[in-house]
Amino acid sequence: MKGYAWATCSIVLVTLAQLLMKWGMHHLPLLGLSDLSPSLVFAYPLPLLAVAGGIAGYALSMLCWFYALLYLPLSLAYPLLSISYALVYAAAVFLPGFNESATVLKTFGVGFILFGVWLINKSHK
Repeated sequence: MKGYAWATCSIVLVTLAQLLMKWGMHHLPLLGLSDLSPSLVFAYPLPLLAVAGGIAGYALSMLCWFYALLYLPLSLAYPLLSISYALVYAAAVFLPGFNESATVLKTFGVGFILFGVWLINKSHK
């Protein structure tokens, strides 16, 4: 059970990281390397904080993933990461500010991913 708890933490953190980075990058202007300066921190504090939070979320997700791998076989743990695809899709569709469109094809694709994860986990029990 510990492995599933660590995997769940990793999945949630990577999902939040994706959403934070998407939101932050959406609210930053397109910049070249010559535009980078310390004044950007004062001009765009919230978007940069969101991007930094996303990067931190990825780092924490990796720590959780290491612990998940201690308790779960890789053939079982790795497919669980696909759940984050479904969570990011659902969040991007339903949360305000992302304005992602839901289509039947995308929804079926996410459904197939979740069905595959379920099949793999069911076969290991």
